[in-house]
Amino acid sequence: MASGIALVVALVFTMAQLSVGSSRRLMELYVPPESDRLSYHQGAVLSGDIPVSILWYGKFTPAQKSIVSDFLLSLTTAPNGAATPSVGQWWGTIEQLYLSKAAAAANGAAAGSTRVLLGEQLTDEDCSHGSSLTLDQIEQLAARVGAKKGGVALVLTDEDVSVEGFCSSRCGRHGSSQDGESTHIWVGNSVKQCPGHCAWPFAQPQHGPQGAPLVAPNGDVGMDGVVMVLATMVAGTVSNPHGDGYYQGPKGAGLEACTACSGVYGSGAYPGYAGNLLVDPTTGGSYNANGAGGKKYLLPALYDPGTASCSTLV
Repeated sequence: MASGIALVVALVFTMAQLSVGSSRRLMELYVPPESDRLSYHQGAVLSGDIPVSILWYGKFTPAQKSIVSDFLLSLTTAPNGAATPSVGQWWGTIEQLYLSKAAAAANGAAAGSTRVLLGEQLTDEDCSHGSSLTLDQIEQLAARVGAKKGGVALVLTDEDVSVEGFCSSRCGRHGSSQDGESTHIWVGNSVKQCPGHCAWPFAQPQHGPQGAPLVAPNGDVGMDGVVMVLATMVAGTVSNPHGDGYYQGPKGAGLEACTACSGVYGSGAYPGYAGNLLVDPTTGGSYNANGAGGKKYLLPALYDPGTASCSTLV
């Protein structure tokens, strides 16, 4: 009797494995029709020098600030001989898949060099607009930063600040000024409010397949999660700054460069599994990109419009 039960259990387990494997293969083989793919809608993309100004809204330690600033510095100013895979290589993929092709479509010429520059940084530790913000207030804070033409105003809110839609429908957001001269990004530290939603895979997921969380590469679940979301917003901002660049689906609510590959960080990813990643032998942190100051980051996959697939660093 016991052997019969064991056989049934083994068969069920094997069938489950086959089901998961088959589903993964079907996902890999599926190619959506051209009309359903992420594509270029002839709008502007960001290029040239892209200055990024930051407003730190709430309390952030110097170590937390350096996690973000070193990520931004790593995008286009990595030193020669930097360890690979790198943040700079991830940015290079954005240039290859999106920025250069938009330039070619616009004027038939190759895109010029693009540089992300770290600009002015302001701090509002006392939370002058309160600890519960609307999206309109986020835009007011972005305007206060005063992004330069062609630049980005980055608003980061700390772990105690709630924002309209945060954790329920968004982990971050990007948009542009009314005059179209500049863009803005907001990202919140989710460590107290919804790490399983906005800092996965460094926290237990709120929904879906459950698995043990990975170790954050910089030892800060909240801020390592911020960088993952920030990278997603940066990719969306430069490739679709005003809503008429690269996107899939309805304008203003479509998928973008990273959101079209949601949850994918390494090769072999599937729901509940971030993919095959690198692991730091000293800290145990999982990552896929090396950055400035010896920091390591986990960056999202980028959608390749040409192959309708997700491009990963590892």
